[in-house]
Amino acid sequence: MKTATNTPRLAEFYHKEVMPQLAKKFGHKNVFQIPRLTKIVINMGVGEGAADIKIIEAALADLMTITGQKPVMTRAKKAIANFKIKEGSPIGCKVTLRGARMYEFLDRLVNIALPRIKDFRGVPSSTFDGSGNYALGLREQTIFPEIDADKVAKVQGMDVIIVTSSRSDDEAREMLRLFGMPFKKQG
Repeated sequence: MKTATNTPRLAEFYHKEVMPQLAKKFGHKNVFQIPRLTKIVINMGVGEGAADIKIIEAALADLMTITGQKPVMTRAKKAIANFKIKEGSPIGCKVTLRGARMYEFLDRLVNIALPRIKDFRGVPSSTFDGSGNYALGLREQTIFPEIDADKVAKVQGMDVIIVTSSRSDDEAREMLRLFGMPFKKQG
């Protein structure tokens, strides 16, 4: 007996709307040439976590609430005396999202979280890495509706890296624009 699976709204939108537009614009003849999302990595660096484990635990809980997936604790590879960090000390957490969770997170990021940022004028379109991957820094986790701002002990920033199969930044930028990513207007 096969169970019904719920395909994320953004995944269906990608297959029905985004793929044909990308193929037409960039002249792709083969379906496998069309850029697609590979994964989304969310990273929270918590330097104070080396001194106080409760800060790391709070960041882990927040990241789990936002993504719906258990984060991995990251540890220092080297000791840095200036920052009072020993080798192996916990310094942050990260999550790698793929498949349905990846599309659901991107949908919530673009349509719910980013518009909640105060004085929001769009995300920079210049933070591509040359290989079609996009990096976005967020200043606080409270922009996500899953996080109760009253219960947040420490406001944490996070990095969101969107990894695509694109070979160029232009293809990836166009794909994210079609997904609804609010890029800043140039000029």
